[in-house]
Amino acid sequence: VQLVESGGGLVQPGGSLRLSCAASGFTFSSSDMSWYRQAPGKERELVASIASAGGSTNYADSMKGRFTISRDNAKNTVYLQMNSLKPEDTAMYFCNTRIYRLHYWGQGTQVTVSS
Repeated sequence: VQLVESGGGLVQPGGSLRLSCAASGFTFSSSDMSWYRQAPGKERELVASIASAGGSTNYADSMKGRFTISRDNAKNTVYLQMNSLKPEDTAMYFCNTRIYRLHYWGQGTQVTVSS
């Protein structure tokens, strides 16, 4: 299983970023996918998740209305569109899937929201 995140960077408050996670080594179209984030000194937290067929999504309360998770099963890729970014969104963002009760993680992509 390999998950490779990209798309992070430095953005001003109110700006937008689109994260991507390229997946391989498992049946992507049959797997639910999630984005998590971890800020320095804080626990890792769920940002959003999407069901295998893409019809069902779930968001943490603080991300609702600002973030959108989506997937392209033909490209084995899951996305996280982040709008109206705030300084408190600064964190390392990780792609995640769970297969047979085991969690798999990417290496993460850093998002920094600062003026």
